[in-house]
Amino acid sequence: MNKLTIYLLLIFFTFSSYSADYYSDFYSKFHNSMKEFTQPNDMIVDNFRNAKEVNLTWNNALVRIPRDNSNIYKTIVKDIDGAKFPKKKYKTIIYLHGCAGIWKGTIKRIDFFAENGFAVIAPASMAREKYARSCNTDTNQGGLYRSVLKIRQIDAENAILNAKKLDWVDNKNIFLVGLSEGGITTATYRPKNSWLGVSGRIIEGWTCNAGWDEYRGVNSPHNEPILSIVAKYDPWFQADYLKGHCGQFLNKNRFSKSIVIEEDPILSKQHGVLHDPKIKKIVIDFLNSIVK
Repeated sequence: MNKLTIYLLLIFFTFSSYSADYYSDFYSKFHNSMKEFTQPNDMIVDNFRNAKEVNLTWNNALVRIPRDNSNIYKTIVKDIDGAKFPKKKYKTIIYLHGCAGIWKGTIKRIDFFAENGFAVIAPASMAREKYARSCNTDTNQGGLYRSVLKIRQIDAENAILNAKKLDWVDNKNIFLVGLSEGGITTATYRPKNSWLGVSGRIIEGWTCNAGWDEYRGVNSPHNEPILSIVAKYDPWFQADYLKGHCGQFLNKNRFSKSIVIEEDPILSKQHGVLHDPKIKKIVIDFLNSIVK
């Protein structure tokens, strides 16, 4: 079985107005099945902020921008052509992929947000030349490289900083959204100052409970609205030290909420849940309620 076949077998989400071929033909080299990983012993923490490495994650970031004709402009940061979308300020989502990298589920999520009026920038952390593998999706095993969280936080910070320099981004309405390891990053991201802050966060597929201190809780320094959604029987989080939900750590913002899916016999056992129509509505309603 070749790498492409293995990659395609990992794909299982099906939600969007796009044709099946649009997603079936999707390919990304920034994915576990394609990435040539660095051995953990060869990773040097002091080099995580190396400008070349960080810029690779930004330049290769996926971009989605709504157009007035209901279409979506799709590109990557380094290929943006400003003439191809309306000249205005867009409420913008910085989307953080999971531990397996960019896959069809990533594309479906960012397209979904764009279909609902949000521009999206999704940094590609696996575009780094030096990157250690952090999970095995075949066995639902995470934590293979503990320091990956530092890398993901750096990439999130850089994306927020660079997004705020773009003339089409509405700096008052930048939201951080992530799935799984991207959700952990979303929860634990701690801006160094207000310029690096966001207007709200959405955490999908994470409990905010962990055996490692830096992975635990929510690092929102301000009263940011936060939405957390997790399945009670998520197969990734059945160890005692991972069980729970982010509601245990959320701030007192009146819009903040934690949703634990437990009644639905199928959805309550899944890792990603944003393919479900009810969850989609909750997410969009939350975003629209906190737009400034």
